[in-house]
Amino acid sequence: MRANGRIGVTGVTDGAATFAPMSVSARVRRAAVAAVGAAPKPLKRAAFGRPVRHGDQVLHPDMQALLALLRLENPDPAATPISRQRRDLVRADRLLGGAQPIGAVTERQIAGPAGPVRLRFYTPRDLRGPSPALVWFHGGGFTLGDLDSHDAVCRYLAEHAMVRVVAVDYRLAPEHPFPAAVDDCVAAWRWVCENASGLALDPDRIAAGGDSAGGNLATVVAQEMVRSGGPAPRFQLLVYPVTDFTTITRSRRELGHGYFLTEDLMDEFSGAYLARDEDRSDPRISPIRGDLSDLPPAHVVTAGFDPLRDEGEAYAEALRNAGVPVTAHREEGLIHGFATMVGFGTAAPAAVRRIAAELQRGLV
Repeated sequence: MRANGRIGVTGVTDGAATFAPMSVSARVRRAAVAAVGAAPKPLKRAAFGRPVRHGDQVLHPDMQALLALLRLENPDPAATPISRQRRDLVRADRLLGGAQPIGAVTERQIAGPAGPVRLRFYTPRDLRGPSPALVWFHGGGFTLGDLDSHDAVCRYLAEHAMVRVVAVDYRLAPEHPFPAAVDDCVAAWRWVCENASGLALDPDRIAAGGDSAGGNLATVVAQEMVRSGGPAPRFQLLVYPVTDFTTITRSRRELGHGYFLTEDLMDEFSGAYLARDEDRSDPRISPIRGDLSDLPPAHVVTAGFDPLRDEGEAYAEALRNAGVPVTAHREEGLIHGFATMVGFGTAAPAAVRRIAAELQRGLV
């Protein structure tokens, strides 16, 4: 048995974190997907068609191949029941995340505002003593996702940034609409900061980060901490974040069909998350509408073929205009969700390594 090899190794248990074994058919599927990802660019072009362009951007062949596979798997995700979408997101992590090695993975529950909140702790190999940390809030449109759906990216960031990662399993809509997720994430953030020393974390070097909806929650946590005088993050790591429920951007109009995250899915997610349509301008939902002054430094990552691209870049500019130190980077050839694809091809893992490097710099 390969220690800490994650899913695919029968009965892998890292501390209190236990991962279910993959079936034989699932292993075969993962091997087939990995083979597609590993194919040379010319072969991908031959198999999946001519280059796809949007303006001066060209879709990376890895993404073009993956989109073709996803269309075969489920041509209309928005018409799929949420229960299946949730299962599919976890399955996608198994197929696209790869078997990412890690030093240790443990879990614990903490008291949340409406019941227990589950946390998962990732410790890199060869890391000893107190370390910087990243509190990670997963994506999934506030409706999908859990600790398992984003396990690979947490492992990858921990190992490549040499930080401990704490992943938060917050409540999901529609069972728990806004502000349940915000309340859980704020409570988890406070708990981690208050218990940093006992968790072998450097209390002065803890970042808040997340992808998509999780990027929204990370910067909302930062805003809430600054507003309330609570323990603020040292750094914000915002990966294709949701920042504005009040505006339909150009990228959303032009890229809302055919690139994994669709207009129909976004409408489904917002309808589930928002109990009242008039809440769209609440800064805890649309953080770009909040007071951005005095927020911690941030790194904002967007994807060229992502309908959320423009609102992420607008948020970076708004932070900059508010005097917040911010860096921004667009991964031009990639699609929404690439951070969870670190086991597929070369483009996504290279992008996440760049993200890990920015995290390291932000926590120096």
